[in-house]
Amino acid sequence: MDMSAADLSARAARIRLACFDVDGSLTDGRLIYLPGGGEAKAFHVHDGLGLRLLEENGIAVALVTARQVPVVDLRADDLKLSAVCQGVKDKAAMVKQLADERGLELDQVAFFGDDLPDLPAIRLVGFAAGPADAHPWLAAHLHWQSPQRGGQGAARAFCDLLLEAQGRRDAVLARFGG
Repeated sequence: MDMSAADLSARAARIRLACFDVDGSLTDGRLIYLPGGGEAKAFHVHDGLGLRLLEENGIAVALVTARQVPVVDLRADDLKLSAVCQGVKDKAAMVKQLADERGLELDQVAFFGDDLPDLPAIRLVGFAAGPADAHPWLAAHLHWQSPQRGGQGAARAFCDLLLEAQGRRDAVLARFGG
């Protein structure tokens, strides 16, 4: 979608819940299987700080992923995120449930995803976003696409956009002495 800066800013200003897919969005999408059956994922520290800053500035964060991997719980716990939903078969239904639990309208919800399993949730929310390397069929439905690839700061760019649109940039910078 081709949106004006004013429309993007207005959408971003309404967001109170930001949902993020994990594989390909918060990671580079590679699956690393470990001997003994475990799985490893690499998360970018910039993305983590962005998610934490959303939480600290009144935007709840939920991880919504189809896979069930213990390392995702570890990352969510480390960042003290509002919700982690793993093993989700219907991401749109989960996003709707998360919004309902918080008394939010869907135009107050964002979803950040990268591939076709995210499409129903992307089409449901008020602000749909994804990384630079999102699948083209999904990307056609995004309101905004990060200049960074998944797992390489893409989610942080989205977090910064939300914080900026909600007038929180100066407060965030002040927290870090800027």
